[in-house]
Amino acid sequence: MIPLLLLAALAIGGCDRQSQPQSQANETINASTADAESAGNETVVEEVIGTLDRKHAGETAPTIAFQNPAGAKTSLADFRGKPVLLNLWATWCIPCVKEMPTLDTLAESLGDSVTVLALSQDSKDVPAVVDSFFQKAGFKRLQPYIDSDSAFSLSMGEGLPVTILYDSNGKEVWRMRGGMDWTGQTARELIAEAK
Repeated sequence: MIPLLLLAALAIGGCDRQSQPQSQANETINASTADAESAGNETVVEEVIGTLDRKHAGETAPTIAFQNPAGAKTSLADFRGKPVLLNLWATWCIPCVKEMPTLDTLAESLGDSVTVLALSQDSKDVPAVVDSFFQKAGFKRLQPYIDSDSAFSLSMGEGLPVTILYDSNGKEVWRMRGGMDWTGQTARELIAEAK
């Protein structure tokens, strides 16, 4: 009886996969690259990659206001004209904190071609806790933007970290859920999708 139930469950699971369109909205990307050779032995470096979600592609960026580094209100509309990589993070989020240095390195390598916004979703002792985090980290390119109401993550129903790429017209290209090594080849290829 149990083997029959197991077989039925596997068959139902397979039907679900077949019912999805050929271009799936969510992709889990696995990547490993051989980046270096050491003493004749190949060293394999595994890229840290989250889950790619394309089901919101084409949606207009939210008009939610947030605080810029000078303390003034701004929104994503103020950044139209070039692609924006919006990273929702918080100082208490371990995967967020772990990916921030790679996000800073990416921002530095992109220069002015893509705006990289690290938007804090912290709600306690803001902006002091965020400013302190940035001072200790010594980022070269990232600036502390603050959404102390967590309006972005709440309105999108997203956990942290999540990073969203918008094109130069303010339309979503994709979102990446989970931590990411933003210095890897996969990140560069995905960001190149924005125009």
